[in-house]
Amino acid sequence: MFDASSDLYDLIYSAFKDYPAEAAAVAGLLRTHHPGCHSLLDVGCGTGTHARLLAGEYGFAVDGLDRNADFVRIATAKHPGGRFYRADMGDFHLPQRYDAVISLFSSIGYVMTTDALARTLACFAEHLAEGGIVVVEPWFEPGALTDGYVMTHRAETEGLRVVRTSRTEIVGRTSRLHFTYEVETADDVKTLHEEHELGLFTEDEMRAGFHAAGLNVAYDPAGLTGRGLYVARRRED
Repeated sequence: MFDASSDLYDLIYSAFKDYPAEAAAVAGLLRTHHPGCHSLLDVGCGTGTHARLLAGEYGFAVDGLDRNADFVRIATAKHPGGRFYRADMGDFHLPQRYDAVISLFSSIGYVMTTDALARTLACFAEHLAEGGIVVVEPWFEPGALTDGYVMTHRAETEGLRVVRTSRTEIVGRTSRLHFTYEVETADDVKTLHEEHELGLFTEDEMRAGFHAAGLNVAYDPAGLTGRGLYVARRRED
């Protein structure tokens, strides 16, 4: 997962992803669903841009977690006020409890199976403080992606130019994203390759995963970026 391209991640995604607008929307949602919300755990936090904005612009106390060691390193430098952990989103056990556990940018798709989805959401629920909520931005449902679809993104900064081409492959209930990076500097041109696999879950399967984790859930089909958004809390709340 972005092991070859972690140091290029911010350059590529800042070219087309509106992090400030997403952070503003998440902050508003948290204030609406949990007015006293202060502490957040960002699971699948990537390089920590959402965490930095939610802390710096909206006053939340934000920690993060990601499997990628380079992402944890970058996020820690970007938001030194937070604690960032390297761990699997489906198997982590922190001493802290949070007013909200959030997982954005479809990171949940990497769990791949419905059993792993249920375990992951149970892990999220385990880390909730009393009255806390879980916010999850899903990956796409089966049938939403086109097999063979190709997309290209370009980004550059002083002395560095990157062209990333992605090709989507659909195999049953799995989407494979084949990324090729052409990286050009003043001294060198190199090509990097990555393959990402994300599970394709239906809304019913997502809801079942939340239910198995002991959570009541509401679903917004538009969400932050058109991929939908789930907001959940423990049933006893």
